[in-house]
Amino acid sequence: MLLTNITDSLTAGVPLSVDFSHPVDYLIFIFQILFATTVVFVAGPIVITIFANRELRRQNRFIFMLNTSICDTLIGFSVYYVGLFDVQEGYPSRNGTYNMLNYLLGVNLITFLFAQFDRYIAVCHPFTYSRFITRGVVISANIYCWFYVYSQAVISIFLPLSKATQLYVFGTVTLQIIVFTKVVMTIKLYVVARYQLERDPPSAEKESTKESLRIIIFVVITFLLLWCPSFVNIVLRLVVGRGLTFRNDATNLFAIMARFNAVCTPAVYLWGSPTLRKATLRTVWGRLCPKCNSRKILFQ
Repeated sequence: MLLTNITDSLTAGVPLSVDFSHPVDYLIFIFQILFATTVVFVAGPIVITIFANRELRRQNRFIFMLNTSICDTLIGFSVYYVGLFDVQEGYPSRNGTYNMLNYLLGVNLITFLFAQFDRYIAVCHPFTYSRFITRGVVISANIYCWFYVYSQAVISIFLPLSKATQLYVFGTVTLQIIVFTKVVMTIKLYVVARYQLERDPPSAEKESTKESLRIIIFVVITFLLLWCPSFVNIVLRLVVGRGLTFRNDATNLFAIMARFNAVCTPAVYLWGSPTLRKATLRTVWGRLCPKCNSRKILFQ
């Protein structure tokens, strides 16, 4: 009770996500704290590493990783609010942020789509890729992801509730098209990785391409598996008027699954890219924990 009163006063009257009347409430609250901290400490070092390493920033694939890792880090920080306090995003909203935090998943979704097209062109049309898909083009595409998603969020703030709801539904339908496109591109990339790359002679560039394809395929599959249940539930609630409802975002199992991408995605990056693992160890963890430098073999 004392904890609730203190937190209420610090957050201008926004209550906690749970009332601690049942043992499971304590588990939910502790889980949200651990989850948010894990996301920040997994995705955050990747952001620092890529920003600090010029060699990584010269490769387009790491620019996409940087963009999604920034989103994931912000999602981790956002859980300290949406996971610990009584917040209900969407329509109707309660103590929400006008969906500003939820739209981070939208930025990730579109970034993955651009990354898939990037890898497809790099493998199937290497001459076109080297000529037209420059570092500036990739950076512009990543900036566009933020502009496209958050321009809709800003517009919805100034619209009446009925119009904002219609825009939200339109955005949901648009995401259906994007999800379908991502599924098609994932299958296409798998076919490319399976057959076309085997014909190329061994080289460092071939290994780098195979590595990036493997990462993007695993990331997209994981993203779709974790995000689709929440997506389907939102569609059922808005279009059909059915679907599951939860007390708030902290107890929303589908929303929790979707936010798990913020841990899975950077973990896949570290698993699939030895270059990124070594750079992260050297740039971040090696400085925070000098003993880690003597254990580099664990990250090889």
